[in-house]
Amino acid sequence: MLGSNGSVIPLFKEQIKNGGPVTVTDENIVRFFMLIPEACKLVLEAGTKGNGGEIFVFDMGQPVKIADLAKRMIALSGAKDVKIEYTGLREGEKLYEEVLNELENTKPTFHEKIRIAQVREYDYEDVCRAIDDLVETAKHFDEQQLRV
Repeated sequence: MLGSNGSVIPLFKEQIKNGGPVTVTDENIVRFFMLIPEACKLVLEAGTKGNGGEIFVFDMGQPVKIADLAKRMIALSGAKDVKIEYTGLREGEKLYEEVLNELENTKPTFHEKIRIAQVREYDYEDVCRAIDDLVETAKHFDEQQLRV
C-alpha cells in the first residue's frame, strides 16, 4: 500500500531528506502499489458481497520498477547528488511479485477490480494421507525422505 508501514515511499523520503543514499535491492525489482483508500473499498466490497469461502484477488494495476520510483522521488524532491545504492536481493526475495490475476486462474465478480481465484480441489482422503506420511517422515528427521 502506498505510504503504509512497510512501503518504500516513507523510507525513500527519509533517505532523500538525509542526503541519501536511497537503497534499492535490485535495479530490476518491480512491485505493485495501491492506495490505502482503494484497497479498503475493495476489501469492504468483497466482504459485503462475497458468499464465503472465496479467495478474492484484487487487480493491482501495472507493476512499478522500484529503481524508477526512487529516481522519480529524488527528482521531485529537488535534492542534488542523492545516489541510489543497490544492496542486492535478500534471501527468498523475488524480482517480480506473483499476483494471481491471470484470467485463466480467476473468474469475474460483481466488481471489475475484484476476481475470485479458481483453486484446484484436492481429495480430502489423499490430503490426510499425505499429511500423515509427512508427519511420520518428520519424526525420523530423514531430510532426503522429506524432500520426496
